[in-house]
Order: sequence, then structure tokens, then C-alpha cells
Amino acid sequence: MNAQLLVDGQHELGEGVLWCERSQSVFWTDIHAARLWNHHPQSGATRSWGMPERLCCYAFTADPEQLLIGLASRLAFFNLSTGTITPICRVEDDLPGTRLNDGRCDRQGRFVFGTLNEDAAREPIASFYRLNTDLILERLPLPGIAISNSICFSPDGRLMYHCDTLTNKIMVCDYDRSSGAVSGQRVFADLTQQPGSPDGSTVDAEGYVWNAQWGGARVVRFAPDGSIDRVVDIPAAQPSCVAFGGAALDTLYVTTAHEGMSAEQRAQDPSAGALFSVALTGLRGLPEARFGG
Repeated sequence: MNAQLLVDGQHELGEGVLWCERSQSVFWTDIHAARLWNHHPQSGATRSWGMPERLCCYAFTADPEQLLIGLASRLAFFNLSTGTITPICRVEDDLPGTRLNDGRCDRQGRFVFGTLNEDAAREPIASFYRLNTDLILERLPLPGIAISNSICFSPDGRLMYHCDTLTNKIMVCDYDRSSGAVSGQRVFADLTQQPGSPDGSTVDAEGYVWNAQWGGARVVRFAPDGSIDRVVDIPAAQPSCVAFGGAALDTLYVTTAHEGMSAEQRAQDPSAGALFSVALTGLRGLPEARFGG
């Protein structure tokens, strides 16, 4: 499995890659540039939309022209055709040093996301939240974190994976599909002896977790028991997020970043910030869940 450069975006913080099966195209964000990107592999067309503040995460909705977006300070709807932004709610106004970060819909169409503490001390004051389909926001009863990442769900929706990147551990908890209650948080995979730290994740059709390892130049597929099943090398030091796409959902898309790199490091890593694709054999993902509100 070789990674191929798809879009050389030179993004400082490429993130949040998702495949839209309706448009047969891949979306992602360059967080610090406050820009949403889209690429259609068949036609080769690439386009982007500017945002009023940093775009940290997002989800598809029932309307093909409308996204649920997680900006740095708030949730809103965004219309791809008109550029109209419709506010939903602000998040953590009482914590000016935090912003939104990773997010993904659960199997029932509720948007689960986390925040990130931008202060240099990185105290674990950030949290995980869920926007329910009635647009009511609730904080999930999980321990405080510094950098939320790795949010994804098992195929049956009964497990929620997540992490605080600074701990170098991917966690898992039981997730009630009806009530959304979370319980039994435990370590899924310990990366403390691995070359990178856990960033964005997704789950394939067999229930294996694929994780982009920031600083490790690789994506790792973890078996349901947390053991390493396989490793995909990425020709960029800082992979940030992964998603399955393509007509058969057998292509892996990987965003990368050059955030924090010196000029010398960037010279040695010229593909940092690009979007990559990896053709898979005998493996496929699941369609991305859409926000149901």
C-alpha cells in the first residue's frame, strides 16, 4: 500500500478529511487558514471556501448543499452554494483559551466533537461534547483533556473511540445508541512506545480503527483488541486525519500538516501539508454518518 500525493496544498494544518458519497468527492479543512477544501478525484477539480474563523471540524447533513461546521468558537450551518452561515450555538465562551478541534457524527446522526486548549501549558481543561439532533448541546461526562482527537465509532455504534493526543493513548468507551450515555472508559491502544502521537481516526467495515500518527509519518490500523494489524507509511512527517472514500470505499485519504516545522524541517519534508490517497486491497470503509438535525 503506497501513499500517492493527491493535492499538494501546503496546508499548515490540513485536517478533518471526509468523503462525500453523494458528490463522490473528498472534503478537508486547513484549520489555520480558515478554509474548507474539496477535491473530485475523477475530474481532478479542486475548490475551496473561506470561513469567518478557523474551521476545525464539520459534518454532512441531509441537504447536500449544507454542512454542520465547527468553527473555533461556535457551531453553525454552512451552505456550500450561497456561503450563508446560520449560527447554532457558541462553545466554551467561559474558556477563552480553547477552540473546537476534532469531530464526527455517531451512527445515529448526532455530532460528537471535542475542544483543544491552545495555552502553552496545555492543561486538560478541554472537553468532549455532543450536538443532538434537536440542536441541544451537551457535555459528555468524560475526563478533561488538552487536545481532543481520534473521535470515531464502531460499525454498530456501541463503542466510541477518542483521545487526548498528549497522553499518547487512544481510549474507548461504551456508547448507548439510544440515550448516547457513555461509560466504562478504558485504554484501547497505548502509543507511548510508538513513533508518533494519535491524531484523527476512522473505523473500517470490519471494526478496525485507522489512526493518523502525528510525527510518526504513518497511519496504523488497530485490531478491535488494540493490537497493531498493519502500518501504512505516509511521505510526510505529520499525518493528521484519515477517511475512507472512492466509489467502493476502498481508498484511504490522509491529510497532513507542516504546523510547528522549522524551515529546515520543511525543506526535508516538502510534501508536508498535502492530501494523500492510498489504494487498498480487500479492505473498505463505511459511509460517513450525516448529522440528523
